[in-house]
Amino acid sequence: MTAQLIPDRPTPARPRPRRRSRAYAASFMYDVPGPRGRRNILVGSIVSCLLFAAIIGYGLWQFASHGQLDPSRWAPFTEWPIWQYLLVGLLGTLEAAAIVAVLGGLLGVLLALGRISRLRAVRWVCGFYIEIARTVPVLLVIYLMLFGLPQLGINLPVLWKLVVPLTIANSAVFAEIIRAGILSLPRGQREAALSLGMRPGQAMRFVVLPQAARNVAPSLVTQFVSLLKDTSLGYIVAFTELLYRGQVLASYLHLLIPTYVAVTVIYLVVNGSLSAFASRLQRGPRRRPSAQPVLPALPAATHQEETHA
Repeated sequence: MTAQLIPDRPTPARPRPRRRSRAYAASFMYDVPGPRGRRNILVGSIVSCLLFAAIIGYGLWQFASHGQLDPSRWAPFTEWPIWQYLLVGLLGTLEAAAIVAVLGGLLGVLLALGRISRLRAVRWVCGFYIEIARTVPVLLVIYLMLFGLPQLGINLPVLWKLVVPLTIANSAVFAEIIRAGILSLPRGQREAALSLGMRPGQAMRFVVLPQAARNVAPSLVTQFVSLLKDTSLGYIVAFTELLYRGQVLASYLHLLIPTYVAVTVIYLVVNGSLSAFASRLQRGPRRRPSAQPVLPALPAATHQEETHA
């Protein structure tokens, strides 16, 4: 009887059904479309793709009719020195974006903590800064750095004439993203850290902020993509970034369209890679189903034990 209840061979573990990765569902914003709605969406998508393809075809036909697709106009872009000149501008773009990301991220964390502070004056000051920084155009701040500060005797280096306005604008956005991540966590996380003897600052630094940053990592990467595009304003202050190098190269080669097409390709590769990385973070890592524990093999019961049972 014991041999029948507990077999001498372990029962093969049944693999759990593999869970599909859940994509971001925005069904809380609108009703899920029915069969007719899905059909209309499919038809609209096909028509839009055909229309977009027709516009591209018409543009290529216009370029060909005006001689913009002649091989002689694209021949300079088959040489490495041309691409090396543009890639130096890309390094300047990445340098400015990295500095703004670090400074804006640190300032954004301080502003986010100020927005959720218990002190009303701190909340008011941080909120006022965020609203002003999100309302004022970045181009206006750049002009103030370029023409206003020199009137006061303050003349910053070219790099910082671009970095400071971008930091002012992006720190406000980073602050709102981080604050949303903090508020999305259950209150029990902070209370559990406090119950372990941590001080409020330690609970925020070691428990709340790491989880909040992990939750809003896709949004932070997406904002970094927007930051990379904002660095194109560096041509105003003559900073050596990608778009500025493209302008100089187009004036030197007298090839406006091929040069800007090459610059566009570089932007598409860099920003597309970052957007794909943000989508990967949003989906999250795929969890493998854990295997069921297998019981160790037990010796089979003898005939005397079965008779005694």
